[in-house]
Amino acid sequence: MTLSPVFINFTYIISAILFIYGLKMLGHPDTARRGNLLSAIGMFIAIVVTLFAQEIIRFEYIIGAMLAGAIIGALAARLVAMTSMPEMVALFNGSGGAASLLVGWAVLYDELLPSAGSAADGVLGTAGLAAGASTFTLITVILSILIGGVTASGSVIAYAKLAEKMTSAAIVFSGQRIVNSLILLGIVVSAVMFTMDPAIGSTWFWVLLGLSLLLGVMAVIPIGGADMPVVISLLNSYSGLAACAAGFAIENNLLIVAGSTVGAAGIILTNIMCKAMNRSLANVLFSGFGAVKQASKVEGEVKPINVDDAYLILESASSVVFVPGYGMAVAQAQHVVRELGELLEKNGCEVNFAIHPVAGRMPGHMNVLLAEANVPYEQLVEMDDINPRLPNTDVAIVIGANDVVNPAAREDENSPIYGMPIINVDHARTVFVLKRSMGSGFSGVDNPLFFGENTRMLFGDAKQSISGLVAAFKS
Repeated sequence: MTLSPVFINFTYIISAILFIYGLKMLGHPDTARRGNLLSAIGMFIAIVVTLFAQEIIRFEYIIGAMLAGAIIGALAARLVAMTSMPEMVALFNGSGGAASLLVGWAVLYDELLPSAGSAADGVLGTAGLAAGASTFTLITVILSILIGGVTASGSVIAYAKLAEKMTSAAIVFSGQRIVNSLILLGIVVSAVMFTMDPAIGSTWFWVLLGLSLLLGVMAVIPIGGADMPVVISLLNSYSGLAACAAGFAIENNLLIVAGSTVGAAGIILTNIMCKAMNRSLANVLFSGFGAVKQASKVEGEVKPINVDDAYLILESASSVVFVPGYGMAVAQAQHVVRELGELLEKNGCEVNFAIHPVAGRMPGHMNVLLAEANVPYEQLVEMDDINPRLPNTDVAIVIGANDVVNPAAREDENSPIYGMPIINVDHARTVFVLKRSMGSGFSGVDNPLFFGENTRMLFGDAKQSISGLVAAFKS
């Protein structure tokens, strides 16, 4: 089947519109599922048109790969726990980067392998542009391999850090920036040399590929746990840029549009999150979180509280603010938290949920958890809006959050998180902190909030503790 270029490009425009409109709908929980469906329809249309517009040799391989991908995706959606969602997102980003790398690699064979008539003439080899590959095509191929390689290997390291298969702390060593600079220099040199002599199997190509993968590893290992949400967002942007470069390499307009959209959205989100942490992107990427500064030692008296006493305080409260963190995801407590919020409202209490931009281990982690539990979107309040209300709030309930409520960010200049905007829960009249122990957060920074005069520690599994409060209200 041969499709006209006009029809193909018109279909690509329809798909692009569905992508962009679907992305816009993802901005609100009420329309997010429809937005996701619209984007999926756009991608399906684009795939079908592209398959029938190209000279596909064996459709059974493509259909087999699509079925395998659909099965893997369905199993991941059903079986991967919400606590493991950041790791899965990291792997998705890496898969996108690897796909772009492979597309760029395939273009080399398409462009550089000689035609049947010239094979006997030895056109391929040191002659360079054997099949007429342009310099622009080679540059886009190099970019797709470079960005795709960095994204793929960097995402694997991000996955390992998030899954705690390796230390989440920053890994730094003396001369690290010099090493990274030499890697970058090697990439530039190998890219230039390969462009000058783009032969299949060129040593410079393998050097470029290897250094790209190595750069991804070296770029992520010095980034500590507290900065992982920013890294996830940045790698997502990289995967889009890699796809955009691959689109230029294969001259596919839709891939260019989709890749640039993902890349731009990722950069915007990364910038928002950096502002939420009061840090520049360069500081996140090159400072090595917590590698130099050491927070002052925190000492004080802990004041524990049990469920019964916590109930008595909540029963008389007129305003309560929940502050969720990654610990809520670990305990899978979002549903009982929503139930407790509803019971508080029935008791005449105003209930809100304070959301920090970098709470959890990926962008929007807490929003996803609370949306899954059907918490009304109107009750989710951003950090800048909730902070002025906290001094007049009767009880702030911190559920598994740590760094985003750590007063050391305001008060301790030696703390690695100093200057990071936080949710000022310590300004509330009473603070309940639900934790299993006195352990520090993912960044490894101690929290003086635990020793505050108005803080009461409710130790134990968050889900069980909240369930106990729910039972107390019902009885």
